[in-house]
Amino acid sequence: MVLVRGLLGDVLRRKRLRQGRTLREVSADARVSLGYLSEVERGQKEASSELLAAICTALDVPLSTVFAEVSEDLAREEALVLVHPTIESEVVASAA
Repeated sequence: MVLVRGLLGDVLRRKRLRQGRTLREVSADARVSLGYLSEVERGQKEASSELLAAICTALDVPLSTVFAEVSEDLAREEALVLVHPTIESEVVASAA
């Protein structure tokens, strides 16, 4: 089973790193605690829609763009699981 919160965190982290920004910078701009933003990026916390909007605003990235990338990543993960059913157990184990 693929966790959407993990994929969402990966997309947000990629966006931040491509901009050359630190967690501290984005957390300050989004008015979100550094620790919480870190947990969102690592897929350990489910972010509310308000929090996601604040992070996307801080990154100057439309929320729809983030969701589109998450959707693409999810489709790739699902395709992997369909082709290689044993991968699902490995993905779940690595997410734990």
